[in-house]
Amino acid sequence: MLSLNPKHVEAVINIINQGPYFKHLSMPVKEIGIGYSVVELNIGNEHLNPFGGLHGGVYASIIDTAAYWAVYCELDEGVGLTTIDLKVDYLASVNSGKIIVKGRSIKIGKTICLAEAVAIAQNDKWLAHGISKMMVTKGIQTIKNAIEFAGGTHLPPKFIDTPKMKAGGRRYLRS
Repeated sequence: MLSLNPKHVEAVINIINQGPYFKHLSMPVKEIGIGYSVVELNIGNEHLNPFGGLHGGVYASIIDTAAYWAVYCELDEGVGLTTIDLKVDYLASVNSGKIIVKGRSIKIGKTICLAEAVAIAQNDKWLAHGISKMMVTKGIQTIKNAIEFAGGTHLPPKFIDTPKMKAGGRRYLRS
């Protein structure tokens, strides 16, 4: 039975959080796993529109990011993703504090994947919800491309063999 390699996950999070855009927007990916992701954003002046609220482009960026990484761990090693459609519903305005964005995969196909994400304020108020449709790619936007861009050379394997469970037992990748 194959399981997601925690060393791979840790290395991926370290690499992607060094990306210039993620650093520019101060939106680190905090968790990724089979079917889910968590992204955070501490709102600063650089995120605000001319009216003092969080810019819609920031919502779109964090929702697209959370949706992408919610799908990543379910894909075969060596393939990538690119967003082909993103729909964001802006539900409330905010101008300070921390936003938690939770991504969730909906459907993983051979060529198209669908995921959603919700941006939530510290008081549990929903701020935005989005759905991202992504195309599975070969050789484009793969984690290997991210490693090369970041100047890295090695990444632990994405999946590892684990012993089979006894009859009736279950193995969960996420607590």
